[in-house]
Amino acid sequence: MIEERKQNNINVMQNVVLENRERLNVTGINDILSFDDQVVILSTDLGMLTIKGSELKINKLNIDESEVKIEGNISSISYSQDSPERKSESIFSKIFK
Repeated sequence: MIEERKQNNINVMQNVVLENRERLNVTGINDILSFDDQVVILSTDLGMLTIKGSELKINKLNIDESEVKIEGNISSISYSQDSPERKSESIFSKIFK
């Protein structure tokens, strides 16, 4: 799925590629807000992206290219404009303390 939308005269492009409900590649992320083995919440220019499933793990995080790869049993992917239900420190703020 490729989404493109203009925000403040800037083209925003995001790719979400799901392979066999086991591997997910997402580009265009701003931050990882929360993650555990059942839920990963990402902040993107297109809104909050929530990935739910079981045995989820972040396999690759590329900050320079705003890309993340997630593996596990993925049961749902959804966008929202709201804040995540669980507020926690972002992974970037934890890493760079």
